[in-house]
Amino acid sequence: MEIGIDSFASAMYGSSLSSADAMGQLLDRIVRADEAGLDVFGIGEHHKKEFLDSAPAVILAAAAARTKQIRLNSAVKVLSTDDPVRVYQSFATLDLISRGRAELVVGRGSAIEAFPLFGFDLKDYDALFAEKMNLLLQVREQEFVTWSGKFRPAMHQLAVYPRALQKKLPIWVGVGGTPASFIRAGSLGLPLMVAVIGGETARFRPLVDLYREAGRRAGFAPEQLKVGLHSPGYVAETDEQAIADYYPGYAELWTKLGRERGWPPVTRSQFNALIAPEGVLVVGGPERVAKKLVSHSQALGGVDRFTFQMDNAGLSHQQLLQSIELIGTKVIPLIKHSV
Repeated sequence: MEIGIDSFASAMYGSSLSSADAMGQLLDRIVRADEAGLDVFGIGEHHKKEFLDSAPAVILAAAAARTKQIRLNSAVKVLSTDDPVRVYQSFATLDLISRGRAELVVGRGSAIEAFPLFGFDLKDYDALFAEKMNLLLQVREQEFVTWSGKFRPAMHQLAVYPRALQKKLPIWVGVGGTPASFIRAGSLGLPLMVAVIGGETARFRPLVDLYREAGRRAGFAPEQLKVGLHSPGYVAETDEQAIADYYPGYAELWTKLGRERGWPPVTRSQFNALIAPEGVLVVGGPERVAKKLVSHSQALGGVDRFTFQMDNAGLSHQQLLQSIELIGTKVIPLIKHSV
């Protein structure tokens, strides 16, 4: 199982940190993740004041120049509101800068602020993604592209440059809980990244099974149908310290989001259920976290990659650096030993 971090560049929650300083600290964390032996670091995409990730390829390119081994991806790129040609060009450029370490995770977008910002209609939410995914995959495969669709001008034997260093730039499909999204990813034979942010992870097993069955029916080998899992989490030296560090900021943030999206306020009993063995939050000391990741992988029939989302719970830069260090030096070896 590959282990990594996803960030929404939101470390300024609850602090007076400037945007420039927050960005500098984020890049330092990516460097630390590289040095600690983590496999991947992803940057999300939002278009809100609280986040600095509206241009993820730019952040990743800055990180590429300072790192050596870690793979760098979007987490996720809102493909529905962007031009697939430009998306490919940006990440092909990142692939050149990083010497073959770029990946794309694309999705429809759980946050919808990009739709009015870039002039798209939410009634076309799914149709936009389906068409743009089709074009993105064609651009990845062909240097000269002939294509036509509804939402973008047609292309006739137009060349797309630069080409990625990797022969086939990895493209994952980021999904939430919509069955059709799982089936689409399987039918295309693309790796799947499942964002599980609430409840129990095991409840997604039927959806992952849909993905694998769709891939099998489409003729793809099991090894092509990779499954990734993205969940909130945090690692400290002990279980008690991790919970004490994580809960206050987590409760504050998710209560705030709840007011925006119609959710009830977070309670401690809810939090306790989420950090229990079956719950989605991967919070604790190294042994507890490693055990939980192995258990989650088994519950979903095998997970190829897990990424922590940890910088939106009011944690300090030093706490995040220490957590990354513990993941690299303790959690990853424990997982490898248990597999």
